[in-house]
Amino acid sequence: MSSTIVGQGAAEHPHSEKNYLNADHTLKSWLLTVDHKRIGILYLISVTLFFFIGAVAAAMIRYELTSPHGILLSNEVYNKTFSAHGIYMVFQFLVVAIPAVLGNFLIPIMIGARDMAFPRLNLLSWYMFMTGGLLITISFLMGGVDAGWTFYVPLSTLSETQISTCLVGIFITGFSSIFTAVNFVATIHKMRAPGMTWYRLPLFIWSHYATAIVVLLGTPVVAITLFLVVVERSFGFGIFSPELGGDPVLFQHLFWFYSHPAVYIMILPAFGIISELITCFSRRPIFGYRFIAYSSLAIAFLGFLVWGHHMFISSQSAFQGIVFSIITWILAIPSAIKIFNWATTMYKGSVHFSTPMMYALGFMGLFLIGGLTGLYLASLDTDIHLTGTYFIVAHFHYVMVGGTILGYLGGIHFWFPKMFGRTYSEFWGRLSAMIVFVGFNLTFFPQFMVGYLGMPRRYHNYYFAPEWQVYHILSTAGSTVLGLGFLMPVIYLTYAIFKGKKAGPNPWGAKGLEWEYTASPPITENFEKPILVTDNVYDYNPEEDSKMYEAEHEQGMLGGTY
Repeated sequence: MSSTIVGQGAAEHPHSEKNYLNADHTLKSWLLTVDHKRIGILYLISVTLFFFIGAVAAAMIRYELTSPHGILLSNEVYNKTFSAHGIYMVFQFLVVAIPAVLGNFLIPIMIGARDMAFPRLNLLSWYMFMTGGLLITISFLMGGVDAGWTFYVPLSTLSETQISTCLVGIFITGFSSIFTAVNFVATIHKMRAPGMTWYRLPLFIWSHYATAIVVLLGTPVVAITLFLVVVERSFGFGIFSPELGGDPVLFQHLFWFYSHPAVYIMILPAFGIISELITCFSRRPIFGYRFIAYSSLAIAFLGFLVWGHHMFISSQSAFQGIVFSIITWILAIPSAIKIFNWATTMYKGSVHFSTPMMYALGFMGLFLIGGLTGLYLASLDTDIHLTGTYFIVAHFHYVMVGGTILGYLGGIHFWFPKMFGRTYSEFWGRLSAMIVFVGFNLTFFPQFMVGYLGMPRRYHNYYFAPEWQVYHILSTAGSTVLGLGFLMPVIYLTYAIFKGKKAGPNPWGAKGLEWEYTASPPITENFEKPILVTDNVYDYNPEEDSKMYEAEHEQGMLGGTY
């Protein structure tokens, strides 16, 4: 976007010392802020906290499974532990992290706006998110829940644990997502700078737009479904429980109508990040821009037509199963388009293995494995064998967790200099990216094998098949490595915020309004002058830009900082 101009003059880099971080230092100024950047930082702190709680629960699960007889938790506590892990990770981290943190921070800047369309609604969404998280936490402090993150009935309606409190918390968190999605759609439609046409939008914006559509159409369905479970538990109305005259399969239809698209709520924003990273660090315009943009919309649309592939063994007819299976296979096409176009963008590009690019490449590897193993679950015959096993656990962790977290970490490392005006150690960044990738595969790849052999998910012992122990020990060892990989960025990024070198406005030489026309960190109003966009996005030149990295190539993979 090199021909974008500011006001009536030539392009210029801002140099203001006053920015959104030092505009006001009081706690009140943060808790009552309507600045989208500060709200993004509030979300960053919040989701990191909830991720830590979910990670502690995951560590307890992995430790328990190192012995065929279990060594730490009782049956009841194990059920509550994996429920806590799933609930915190899915509802308080994976669904929220990228849109709420990076989407909030970047969308107005990327389209040339000063703020979101509804700044107060934006702040309200954070308070709704925190209120929901608080109620979920209270439910676990009062004894926990034991129905898993899926809350299948009749287990969730008959359970005597704190399910109602937890569901109310998730219900409120859902409204937070809806408020954020409303803001994204309105902002992208109405707040774009003059000249910022739809086909000049960064792919990060396209992916968040598609995500917002999925949230607006799907979240109300799961919200009312979970609310009906609370009503049934509280008043005894027969909605889902068969002993009250309800239909438990209806719950599964309603739940998966949202929860399969929810996978794309988690992964579509990561797709947008990876598109930005691949084109920047390959120094080439993205290959097939419109195909990638439309593939995001295609994923959002098709994602609503495949919920039945979660129900092949739930009294669904074979004909329905065939239809859902075929549509699920079709859904693989737009995902494959993205992988193909990213690989083609790198071809003959001037590829630079900086920390964000390392995460992008790791994302492609994990998502490829997750996507290909998903085809086994899209087929009726193999799905019947694999349903309810650790194969499922491994598959959705590769797609939902590996994809989302590596995209999130790649985005955080890419835009960190812009968000905080500081640089971090490239050595530690690249090293942590490699440790995360190795640790993740060591954790979850053995679960494919033990799942194929028949290990059921959500079992806390397997004394009847002690030969599975080696896979669980490998998985637990991998989770330890993975935990180290996750801990490292927390340490060196926190250090960089206070002690890192000051970053210039565009340390990566990247294209885009956030890099070329804002300071690091940006001022409260984002831009010093109005923006007029006059050229296309991703105006890179691989031959000229290759000179930027000659010094780093001489230092090797782990050497130097940018």
